[in-house]
Amino acid sequence: MTRPQAQTAARANILFAFGVAVTLVLCWYGRDVLLLLYASALFAVVFTPVVRGVQQIRIRGWSPGYVLSIAIIMVGILSLLALFCVFAVPPVLRDLQQAAREAPLRAPEIAARIHRLPFLRDQTNLDLQGKLQAMATTSAGFLISSLPNAAHILGRFFIGIVLTIYFMIEGPDVYAWTLSLVPLNKRVRLDAALQRAEVRMGKWLLAQGSLMLILGVCSFAVFAALHLRYYSVLALLMGLFNIIPVVGAMITVGLALVVAALDGWGKVVGVLVFYGIYAQVENGFLVPKIMKSSVDLAGLAVIVALVIGGTYAGILGAILAVPSAVLVSVLMDEYLVHHDRHGVPE
Repeated sequence: MTRPQAQTAARANILFAFGVAVTLVLCWYGRDVLLLLYASALFAVVFTPVVRGVQQIRIRGWSPGYVLSIAIIMVGILSLLALFCVFAVPPVLRDLQQAAREAPLRAPEIAARIHRLPFLRDQTNLDLQGKLQAMATTSAGFLISSLPNAAHILGRFFIGIVLTIYFMIEGPDVYAWTLSLVPLNKRVRLDAALQRAEVRMGKWLLAQGSLMLILGVCSFAVFAALHLRYYSVLALLMGLFNIIPVVGAMITVGLALVVAALDGWGKVVGVLVFYGIYAQVENGFLVPKIMKSSVDLAGLAVIVALVIGGTYAGILGAILAVPSAVLVSVLMDEYLVHHDRHGVPE
């Protein structure tokens, strides 16, 4: 290599390294946007099998097209959300307003109940009534201060829905363009691997939906037997929030315990016993069985994915953890794992 060629190659390497560094910095500062784009694209892939299922509907020889199937799914989801807001939210809000008005009057009664607990029976020096009133004031202030953040999250949620719809509509074109960046001799192999990942990621949605349905039905039966207030709403929330690993259960069980505490400690114990038993059954039997048979991931891989996703991206990362692990697993199996001539990993 001549001296001018060496100088040109050195400049090219420096510019390339500088470009990579600038790209990494921009990605770091725009990580929230990139995470939203990744989540939208991932959900588009996950919902694609559902769209294809809707396309299989036949009504006198007519079947919906791809775009119409997406519209049917979105209208169905929004309709269910609207029904929930119309029929379930108003009674809860009315009772919450009444409870807020009665809170100063019921504080002595709640303090007396707490004093009767065995581990607090001798703690006579606790000003429970004052602490309860201070807690109520602090909670109200926290709710008011959280409204802007809640509005921001809600706005990002709707932006994510719009992006997911666009990814589903224009997904085939984007996918074909992305594959065109790969050399032709490697494109077929990558396409086959991504197609396998898409099938398994679609099965994750079915598996997660099964877990949500099981928890919702069990919660409905137990809460109804306990005569818990709003048992249907609480059961629905238990099922829906089950899509968020760990955190979703903590939120909904906390709500159920608060509602149960309004009527007595017996119902609180009933809720705790129910969820304690169900958590053992779900984690020890349902999740390994359903996830293993659906997405073909080991239980340890699921746990590690949830820990990593929750640590780096919070609730959204925990939701995306399992389908992302499926994608990584397929690509690692294709490009890193060495197979024998029968296709068995060595």
